[in-house]
Amino acid sequence: MQELYDDMLPGITERQTNYAKEVAKQLSNVADVVFTVPARVRDDIEKQVKTFNDSDVDGIMIAMLTYSPGMRLVRAFGENHLPVLLANIQPEPTVADKWDMGDLTYNQGVHGAQDNANALLRTGVNFTVLTDDWKSETFKSAFLDWAKAAQTVTKLRKMKVAVFGQMPGMGDITTDSSAFMRKIGPQIIHESMGSIYSIFEKVSEKEIDDLIEKQKKHFQIDPKLKKEDHKYAVRFEIAIKKFLETNGYEAFSIYFQAVANDGRFRQLPMMAASDLLAEGYGYGAEGDACAATLVAAGHTLIGDAHFTEMYAMDFKRNSILMSHMGEGNWKVARKDRPVKLIDRPLGIGGLENPPTVLFSAQPGSGTIASLVAIEGEKFRLVVSKGDVLDTEEMPHVEMPYFHFKPETGVRNALNGWLKNGGTHHECFNLGDQTKRWNLLCEMLGIEYAEV
Repeated sequence: MQELYDDMLPGITERQTNYAKEVAKQLSNVADVVFTVPARVRDDIEKQVKTFNDSDVDGIMIAMLTYSPGMRLVRAFGENHLPVLLANIQPEPTVADKWDMGDLTYNQGVHGAQDNANALLRTGVNFTVLTDDWKSETFKSAFLDWAKAAQTVTKLRKMKVAVFGQMPGMGDITTDSSAFMRKIGPQIIHESMGSIYSIFEKVSEKEIDDLIEKQKKHFQIDPKLKKEDHKYAVRFEIAIKKFLETNGYEAFSIYFQAVANDGRFRQLPMMAASDLLAEGYGYGAEGDACAATLVAAGHTLIGDAHFTEMYAMDFKRNSILMSHMGEGNWKVARKDRPVKLIDRPLGIGGLENPPTVLFSAQPGSGTIASLVAIEGEKFRLVVSKGDVLDTEEMPHVEMPYFHFKPETGVRNALNGWLKNGGTHHECFNLGDQTKRWNLLCEMLGIEYAEV
């Protein structure tokens, strides 16, 4: 707001401050909202924006308490690094016949929003706009979507991704790690399996027994699974998790041949990948740091992100069979069937049977997304929304799977996916999550393609 209205309407600053506090209170059950005092002159704006940037907030919401000239925020937001939401709101949702000049002044947010939006645009600031009645549930819901996207940007900027080997010649998983860090946020760090093995050797029997007891509550354990094989997989999982925790990683990717070539491991860590996905870690197979990052983003942006890929087309069902080698977040599993932990022969890598978590995803709406590295700092997110079909079990498929029916149909969706460079590793979330993925792209300044 600006100070010139104080003489015309004594008490307006206090009145509009209370309004701003009510807006913050309205949003307090979906986010932690910080509001102190209105910014009434350019210095106020610059000081507050700097304070926010120096603190641990995830984003800044601008709301007009009266008209305020747009040029006042140019310097402040030219130096701002936080996501910005311009909330085009006003105290009263309806213009009443009894309104006088005071009421018009209290509710004149929209033309101030126009001036400020124009100034932000010309300053080169990425910002989101939300026009609504601030007391409505739609406003609260849209604000939550923006806040989760802003929180995800913060997470990405702090994130480190551990990569253990990479499949040679796999083109769509490659990226310039420096450009990736500048544009998307995470630092990609290449690690060796020896770092995990040194921890693996020190895992205690009690730690192993405790995790097995925990798994018994979540999984239907195959009676054919040998106890020593199960314990070995648990030891491997604990070692990986300890490595990630100790070194501050929130996402990882392990190429199966890196495990085999190390020469000291008996199994591939299929169970570990699934359990760690369920705990909120990002994961991508075969050295895919882009997919691991996207899954980690999906955990924060939405929750319970799942790693998968498109395996085969089904033109009769108008769907795509989604699966991967044996990794998946069992928290997206359908609720009417048990999540199984099976003894699973797997020739890839030439190692012993890796215990594998087996499930299908919960039927209903869902969203798949792929992060595409095009060149340099040019990235694109390819997204498809649709439905997880309620299908019968496939008794010979020994890895997580489900049928995904794109809203646009399998032909149109895959034509769009391929044309946009969509990769063969994807992040899946239950529900229609297109709004949040779109908001995240807007904040990161990358392309969004919905197919």
